[in-house]
Parts: sequence; structure tokens; C-alpha cells
Amino acid sequence: MRQIEGPVRIKEDFRYIFSELTCQKRVNLLCYTKNAIGCAYRQDVIMMTEEEKRIYTIDDIARELGVSKTTVSRAISGKGRIGQATRERVLAFIKEHDYRPNVVARGLAQRKTYNIALLMPKDYVATEFLFFKDCMNGICEVASEYNYDIIISMIDGEDISQIQRLEANRKVDGIIVSRAVVSSKVQKYLKECREPFVLIGPSDDPNIPFIDNKNQEAGKELTSIMLMKGFRNLALLGGNQSYNVTGSRYQGFLEAHEEMGVSVNENLIFMDTDNQAAVSDAVKRLLEEGADGIVCMDDVICSMCLSSLREKKISVPAEIKIASMYDSKNLEYNNPPITSIRFDTVRLGKMACAKLLNILGEKPLEDTLTLNYQVMLRESTQ
Repeated sequence: MRQIEGPVRIKEDFRYIFSELTCQKRVNLLCYTKNAIGCAYRQDVIMMTEEEKRIYTIDDIARELGVSKTTVSRAISGKGRIGQATRERVLAFIKEHDYRPNVVARGLAQRKTYNIALLMPKDYVATEFLFFKDCMNGICEVASEYNYDIIISMIDGEDISQIQRLEANRKVDGIIVSRAVVSSKVQKYLKECREPFVLIGPSDDPNIPFIDNKNQEAGKELTSIMLMKGFRNLALLGGNQSYNVTGSRYQGFLEAHEEMGVSVNENLIFMDTDNQAAVSDAVKRLLEEGADGIVCMDDVICSMCLSSLREKKISVPAEIKIASMYDSKNLEYNNPPITSIRFDTVRLGKMACAKLLNILGEKPLEDTLTLNYQVMLRESTQ
């Protein structure tokens, strides 16, 4: 660094020093200059930083380089006829000045918002948290690749006012409906207003695009495995009955019994066990009924069931076997590890977002492979 020789050279040398520093160090330098060389030079530094933070437009780039706006646009998009030397010149300028396309302006030109809404239930319970988290990770990953943002909208039962507001104000280009929002009123409104949407979960309507895990098949396979192990008095702890996924898993449980020729004990079917009190009551009753195994519809219900069994000093798997229709790290590392069904929920979210983007005309590379699952056989059913 050059030595400052006198007041005449202070400003010139300060510009040199400033140009050599990172942003973090410049903050410290601003404090130093205020004490050492006065407020006049501090103002000069601020003017320099504002110049550096200048936001360039396509007009600015075209003017600086002496080319047309069309040429700049072609260089950025990689489309249209443009010489290689000119393209490289434009791209070099963009890199040097950290140019970023104005998404709002592009959206106005293309009549797009570059926003996607994800509808979630306002009253969703803890049992759905891990599913939503993983699913959102997949949705956001694909959306960001195509410069879309995700707006989460909480829906309260049959109330569609939030969706009406999104549609009326043109805030989104499309909607992803989570599996917990199964209201026919919601789906009917989206169809009537012709808002592009994709449903995560099963649908009987051939005109509604959807993507879903094989919950019914998986539930059937897990139950069949339990029955083949010799269990004849299986209890089922189910989730919220208003969710499609609950119905799918319950149907799989019933089909397995039917195929194996084993009757279902209706006294051992417990639905809406989405809190500790309900689970504890169900465990008390199923033990009284002489259940030899428990099938839980998801990992949170299973965790609450395990807690209740520990409280009653019931040993797993010595005194009763237990399995879950949805896997998690908690169940995998439980003592003992719990037999569960592993789904790729992140991939489910990716596929749902890709399907919607395809409807919106973005032409993403859709994952066309079947969403499969794995039954993770562990110590809890041995």
C-alpha cells in the first residue's frame, strides 16, 4: 500500500486504498476516514459506493457498448442472430457490472408474475410437518431453476376467499394444492376460474392433474407383511379422516386383510389420533382388546404411540409389534428401530412443480419414472 505523503495527496491515495478493499473492510475504513481525514472525504466515499451499486438496465448496457437493445437481449437469452465477438463483449460487461434481469419487467412483458402458490391447510397438525417440509424443499428447488418464487397460502377449511384474492389480483401464475387441502369446493373453484393447478394427492377427476405417492399400495404391502408374520389382531392408528391420504392408507389396510382372508377387528380401528391424548386412549383400548400388533399411519402418530407404550412399560417388540406407514429419522434411530415405509417426498414435490411448470409452458424436464417406496423391515416387527 502506498504511503500518504501530505494533505494534497490524501484524496487520490484514499481512492487507491478503497479500490483494493473488500466490502467488509470498506465498512471499517469509512469509520477510520471520519476520524482521520474528516467528513468531506467520508461523503466522497459514500458517493463512490453508490456509483458501484448502480443497477444497470438493458438500455444502459446498450448505450455503454454502442449496440442496440435487441443485440443485448439476444446476447443474454442466447437466442437470435448475433456475432460471437459481440455476444462475448456484452456478457463480459454484464459480468463486470453484475447485471441481473429485471424479473418484474420481464413478467409484465410476458404477462407473468413468476409466482406459484402452494395451498396448505390453516389447521394442519404436527403429523403433517415433515411431509410438508420435504415436499416444499422439492417444489422450491425446481421452481428456482425457472426463476419462480413460492407463495404459501393458508386455507381455512371450505373458505376459498384467500384463493379468490390470489386469482383476482393476478398474484400467481399457477397453484399447487397440497394433499391436506382436499376440499371439493377448492378444486371446483380452481376449475371454474381456469387457474392452472396441480394436486398433490389422489384424484378421481380425469381433468385434474395430480401427483401422488402409492399410499394405498404401500399400506397394503406393509399390512400384508404383518399378517404373513402371523399377526391376526392388528390395530390401526389413523390420522385426520378429512385427508385423502388417510383414506388411501386405510383402504390398503383393508385390502391386505381381505386378500389374506383375515377379518378386521373394528374395535381396533382408531381414526383422528393426531394428538397424544387420543393416541394414549387408543393404546389403552387396543391393549384391552388383545391386539398383537399396531400399524400407525405416520411417523408422528407412531412416536406418540411409542411414548404411550413406554409409559405403560410395554416392551417393543417383546410384548407387542409396531410399524409405521411413513418413515422418518426418529423411527429409524429409535430403540428399537421401527419398521416403516420410506417415500421420496422431496421427489414428489419436484414432480408436482415440474408438472405445473409444464402446464405454464416452461417445458421442464419432467421425471416420468414411477414414484415407488421401500418397506424398511426393522427390529420392531421381529
